[in-house]
Amino acid sequence: MDVRIGIVQTPKELEVEMAEDADRDKILADIEKALSGSDDAVLWLTDRRGRRVAVPVAKVAYVEVGAPSHERRVGFGAP
Repeated sequence: MDVRIGIVQTPKELEVEMAEDADRDKILADIEKALSGSDDAVLWLTDRRGRRVAVPVAKVAYVEVGAPSHERRVGFGAP
């Protein structure tokens, strides 16, 4: 599952590839909790290699959470 984060005043977005077995609902809850906090809060995510990524909440423009990779379809069977 991929999480893309748009950063204020930056043309590029930050993409974090989460572990295959990551709980999507827990990730969404963690993101919502961080974004609903104060402006000096930090959003922490752990990628599939175990690296921790921190983004200051005040600088977040948007967050896009993709579908888990096992739900993505490619080819003629794709909806």
